[in-house]
Amino acid sequence: MSRLDIFINRMVSQRACLNHAVALTKGQPGPVFELGLGNGRTYHHMCEIMPEREIFVFERAVASNPDSTPPDDMLLLGDVHDTLPAALERFGPAARLIHADLGGHNLAKNDAFARAISPLVEPLLASGGLMVSSDRMYFDGLTEIPLPADAVPGRCFIYQRS
Repeated sequence: MSRLDIFINRMVSQRACLNHAVALTKGQPGPVFELGLGNGRTYHHMCEIMPEREIFVFERAVASNPDSTPPDDMLLLGDVHDTLPAALERFGPAARLIHADLGGHNLAKNDAFARAISPLVEPLLASGGLMVSSDRMYFDGLTEIPLPADAVPGRCFIYQRS
């Protein structure tokens, strides 16, 4: 499979899983967390599909399109190893939806990173909350749930707190 096909599958799956997660959590209270802003495409999509939600973005350094950059009060700058524990102190286990697309092109490095941040992400989710990730995550108390029909298996994962 070409790198272009891999990218397209990731984007199609990311959109399908986010749309599915929004439908599953509609009307339930709690903020949304976007882990990694990048150029802001996913953040922009999330703002479009859930305009009523507070979407907090975790990013090391902002380099997004100006039209896809969150306001300063919705941006948590720094390394996620620091900002995720700080968010737990600030919000508690309140997140309704967390999305992460943090990996790069090195699959072994992505997996090691997912293993490192999984224990930092898990306590942030509210009961019934969802985690949508482009990489497999490693949670003790979350269950992987089926993907929507229009997602490509292995290109996105959805986890739920019971």
